[in-house]
Amino acid sequence: MAKKIKAIGLLSGGLDSTLAARVLLNQGVDVKGVHFYTGFCIVGLKKVFAGQKDQPVRHEALRAGRDLGVEVDIVDISEDYLKMVTHPRHGYGSQMNPCIDCRIHMLREAKRRMELEGASFVFTGEVLGQRPMSQRRDVMNTIEREAGLRGYLLRPLSAKLLRPTIPEKEGWIDPDGLYDIQGRSRKRQIELAQKFGLTDFPQPAGGCCFLTDEHYAARFRDLLDHREAKVLTQEEVYLLAVGRHFRLSPAAKVIVGRNEKENLFLERYQDNCWAFQTVEHPGGLVLLFGPVNDELKKTAASIAARYSKDKDQSSILVKGDGPEGSERFNVRPLDDDKLDKMRI
Repeated sequence: MAKKIKAIGLLSGGLDSTLAARVLLNQGVDVKGVHFYTGFCIVGLKKVFAGQKDQPVRHEALRAGRDLGVEVDIVDISEDYLKMVTHPRHGYGSQMNPCIDCRIHMLREAKRRMELEGASFVFTGEVLGQRPMSQRRDVMNTIEREAGLRGYLLRPLSAKLLRPTIPEKEGWIDPDGLYDIQGRSRKRQIELAQKFGLTDFPQPAGGCCFLTDEHYAARFRDLLDHREAKVLTQEEVYLLAVGRHFRLSPAAKVIVGRNEKENLFLERYQDNCWAFQTVEHPGGLVLLFGPVNDELKKTAASIAARYSKDKDQSSILVKGDGPEGSERFNVRPLDDDKLDKMRI
């Protein structure tokens, strides 16, 4: 070769993308990783709220880059990504996951970086047939075409089962060093990891995208259904992962902290809404979002009473703080039957 070939790779830090990078490194390709922050990958948040605050939360893509000896750029695409998620051209998966549009969105950005850095092609760790929505042969072709990477998108783990790419045709890489892995089994990937001496990688668990989570997706769907313009903020999206959620009216909802860590997190947002907390009995912080009236405030106070330590009492004093000042409510804890009807 007249010059060393450079490739840009989508690096999540999972086993598949790590293996794809290793395959190309073994062929002498100059690999650079890119990891996109979407605003929906909230592994660190989950760990904190699971009571693991003292355990370090490592960034798997950076860890993989360190192990592979390659540079990894972390790119925040959350603003544009949020617009895409609310209006996906190719629709959603089993929950609120727009996997096809997600892939196209990331690969378009990867292509832009490829051109800026003078790289020759883009690669991913995708495996044919592994994911039902975005890794079917026809869909993979669609993604490649709509990302503007026709012929320049290499999937090293399944390349022998797919159309030859320009890197293969031009001899930039050796096609014999690529693989024919397909399906959902990870057996061959585990064998490859052992062959390459890769031992430190996260076990596959559906990724870190909250949009595939049933409970999170229900909250996300509820938020979209009650927002006429379907325009959301990053703060709203982030809050969907925290606490218990209840819909009080088409425009108003409540979030209840489940433990001390969530209460502390929710305190960051209480200046822009009504916040309720029991006065004499320990309980969760309750935030009421949206336009409110006296009836909604009383309901939110009753929810705060329901989630206090002494929820069996007939009357509990609750303090409410909002933009108009403070109020106190002597309320009966809300019945579970009524609460369940509001639960999102």
